[in-house]
Amino acid sequence: MLSKLRDEGVIKAWGLGVNRTEPIELTPALDGPKPDGFLLAGRYTLLDHERALQRLLPMAQAQEQGVGMVVSGPYSSGILAGGTHFEYQDAPPEVVERVGRIKAIADRNGVSIKAAALQFSLAHPVSAAVIPRATKPSRIAEDLAALHEQTPDRFWRELREARLVSPQAPLPSGI
Repeated sequence: MLSKLRDEGVIKAWGLGVNRTEPIELTPALDGPKPDGFLLAGRYTLLDHERALQRLLPMAQAQEQGVGMVVSGPYSSGILAGGTHFEYQDAPPEVVERVGRIKAIADRNGVSIKAAALQFSLAHPVSAAVIPRATKPSRIAEDLAALHEQTPDRFWRELREARLVSPQAPLPSGI
């Protein structure tokens, strides 16, 4: 039905919004219509990107028409924006430790962790947009500033060397 509406020009595109990669991974095997894009919440972040990189994003790139991804939740429920929550609850110690390692590298390179989180989520060629979720209007200006913040190549290199970012992940500077 949605593809028919798209083909008739009633809608421009349709997609699937989920917080797990598996439902999107199943779409190529469907006999029926395929979505034009998808919204992936919390699964392409500095903290959680392995599964998306291994399965979902290569599939999306391989689609003939190209499938776009909107990344939602790039701050991993707030922990990558100075908060204490991950997956909408208090972050477990291993996540707090990992964020601390990312933040130490960010601080050493003069990069805000918010900028790193936003820019990482947008660096993949399939990423079309990001929804950072502002809790108050002033956060929108902060997010915009973070998006345009300069992040040196050495920052991304250090994250990769520390194994905090997958070697397969496209990085904002193209490293």
